[in-house]
Amino acid sequence: MPDAPFDAARAGAFAERLLGILNGGALALMISIGHRTGLFDVMKGLAPSRSDEIARRAGLEERYVREWLGALVSGGIVTYDAERGLYALPREHAASLTRDARPHNLAVTAQWIPILGAVEDEVIECFERGGGVSYAAYGRFHAVMAEDSDQTVVASLLEEIVPLVPGLPAALESGIDVLDVGCGQGRALQRLARAFPKSRFTGLDLSAEAITAAKQEAARLRLANLRFEVRDVAEITHEAAFDLVTAFDAIHDQARPADVLAALARALRPDGTFLMQEIAGTSRLEDDVQHPLAPFLYTVSCLHCMSVSLAAEGDGLGAMWGEGTARAMLAEAGFSRIDVRNLSHDPMNRYYVVRR
Repeated sequence: MPDAPFDAARAGAFAERLLGILNGGALALMISIGHRTGLFDVMKGLAPSRSDEIARRAGLEERYVREWLGALVSGGIVTYDAERGLYALPREHAASLTRDARPHNLAVTAQWIPILGAVEDEVIECFERGGGVSYAAYGRFHAVMAEDSDQTVVASLLEEIVPLVPGLPAALESGIDVLDVGCGQGRALQRLARAFPKSRFTGLDLSAEAITAAKQEAARLRLANLRFEVRDVAEITHEAAFDLVTAFDAIHDQARPADVLAALARALRPDGTFLMQEIAGTSRLEDDVQHPLAPFLYTVSCLHCMSVSLAAEGDGLGAMWGEGTARAMLAEAGFSRIDVRNLSHDPMNRYYVVRR
């Protein structure tokens, strides 16, 4: 509204908010470093300590640790006793920042900020010329995705996610055929294969790097009922071969998600179930803004999910395709019964229990 009078108070409030955003973005980088270096885990087990003691316990260089502590003290994450030069991580803060806090460790999620920032130049080129950025450009993507999945999926898989499907725990105990698409490093399937040795599990992913890691871990665990393949899941040709198909945070990244969903419908046996975890979008921006993580989710979508799909000359569906679009695409793929569930441990996602 160019003719509206300038609201100095509104401008000042917005500038103040931007300062908070800048500080928050910087702290996200420091939180990622604290997780990767193990500093949060070390500090959780220490009484208030000097920077040299924290660095020694962590096996790190004191000068870097001291500057890192400066960022976290000024950001209100770590406390500082200036008189004695002692730093401490409050227990209440450690409950969201340490590996012991799984599945509530938000330091794992903070790793996405530097990963996405590293491809800013490539994504800006896509703003100008179109296309997308391939998976190969995202350093550490599969490692962080596996760690993130370990929190949102694996940690609650047996107790909360599997029971979403009526009768599934008993069926897995008896022995069924399970397919997981976009399996990444395969942590969910490894957990299932260990828990249900009579069932047979297959994991598919387009990334040879991820599948290699998945195979190595399955071999280490001696899981004879689990196999992995490098495969474009849009091109699977299975017909009525599986009792359960799962896709954890994977469909929206696909180049041709409609083809994938149709292929999965064909791969299911007549009484089979498709269990899909997807980002908790609504398909309506005006409703998505109510989600507490909406800015983060749209950013991840723009800088990764949409872009990797477009890089493969795909649809660029994006992470925020939402429940409305998901329901329509599932119906188009041949699924007639769609039950959408929420789980308290995972406000970022919805779980779709789908049958033909």
